[in-house]
Amino acid sequence: MEERQKKILQRNRTSLVRDLDPSNLYDGLIEKGVFTQDMIDEIKSSGTRRDQARQLVRDLETRGSRAFPLFLECLQEAGQHSLAELLQSGVPSVQLQPATSTQTVRPVLQPLPVSSPMDVDKNIKYAVRVHPIPRPSTTPTPSPEREYMRQRPQGRTRRDSIQSYKMDASPCGHCLIINNVEFEPESELSNRKGSNIDCDKLESRFKALNFIVEVRTNLKQRQIKYELSSLCKKDHSQYDCCVVIMLSHGTEVSHNRFPGAVYGVDGQHVPVQHITNYLNGQHCPSLQGKPKLFFIQACGGGERDTGFEVSPDEVEPSHGGADDQTDAIPMSSSSDSLSMSDEPDARVTLPTPSDILVSYSTFPGYVSWRDTQSGSWYVETLNGILEGNAATDDLVTMLMMVNHDVSQNSAKGLYKQMPGSFNFLRKLLYFQTQA
Repeated sequence: MEERQKKILQRNRTSLVRDLDPSNLYDGLIEKGVFTQDMIDEIKSSGTRRDQARQLVRDLETRGSRAFPLFLECLQEAGQHSLAELLQSGVPSVQLQPATSTQTVRPVLQPLPVSSPMDVDKNIKYAVRVHPIPRPSTTPTPSPEREYMRQRPQGRTRRDSIQSYKMDASPCGHCLIINNVEFEPESELSNRKGSNIDCDKLESRFKALNFIVEVRTNLKQRQIKYELSSLCKKDHSQYDCCVVIMLSHGTEVSHNRFPGAVYGVDGQHVPVQHITNYLNGQHCPSLQGKPKLFFIQACGGGERDTGFEVSPDEVEPSHGGADDQTDAIPMSSSSDSLSMSDEPDARVTLPTPSDILVSYSTFPGYVSWRDTQSGSWYVETLNGILEGNAATDDLVTMLMMVNHDVSQNSAKGLYKQMPGSFNFLRKLLYFQTQA
């Protein structure tokens, strides 16, 4: 498909996912040779009507240049005239060209890494990412341009496609932001100047993504637990997702699932694995099978990363400001301070954390940098990526963009930062965006 045709689909993707009825198009798309029966069966298996519409549009981009006008024909024949007019508006009329004998071998898609950085040029960080190509059938039917795709090696055939989470509830779900800025003198923790900037950005961003956002400021350890417990006890059955954002000082603690801990303003911490435990499938049944997202802007420890030298072509350095601060507290060496055995949410064996993603602002054990004037590197970058890419990219892809961009920064011209995530999601996650 031509690049301008792809851009038309991408620009109108929100409307297509919302309004397209794929079931009326399948026969026509097969008859016109846009897709094979196996490809249509795979689209049907992707889930709800919206999931099928999203998968159809994504797969359509991988077909030949004649696929776009044939798709418009199918829309007209199925009576979906408004969508056909939407795609045709402002663009030259598309003339069908005779099929050519040119053959193009498409690359086999490699699995998406979970938490590693994406080495992409910073100048194209907001470009649309390549989506998976449809799996070919055993005896593939030529596309409109008689293209063919390389068959998978024997024994490596996938039995299913990567599906997407249902994310069309309105509102989409709850988003709790805990913003600890001013710490009690007895805690011996410094105030986190600039954190309110982070909080305001994320509050606005997740409201724009159709979440019910609640902000809690300057909470002690027991108050953090109370808010998480209250969130756990809510009925989430009518919602599709839940988000928890922690903005505070942090430290490294012993763990058996998720590293790190977040401090209350009283100097007492809550381990991240306990934070996630409140919302897992066992403790919050109405969130079973639904994505639970945790964003942690806090240090994972006290170590400072000075990075390593690379070729000038490898990196496009961006320097932090003069007021860069860290959210680090040294790892506690006291076994008493780590003991949580008297708490009801502390368990030796935790259930498998399916459908949970924890995004950390920094690698476990290292500090996280925050500019007192513009906020933290991580939140500023995350907000920008969500604003520019949520309409086209899934969450894991966007977090890799965040990893890349934050890794380019330098504090005081010396120190680096590397975000990352622990990903236990089972499907792709696309946020709601306004058309």
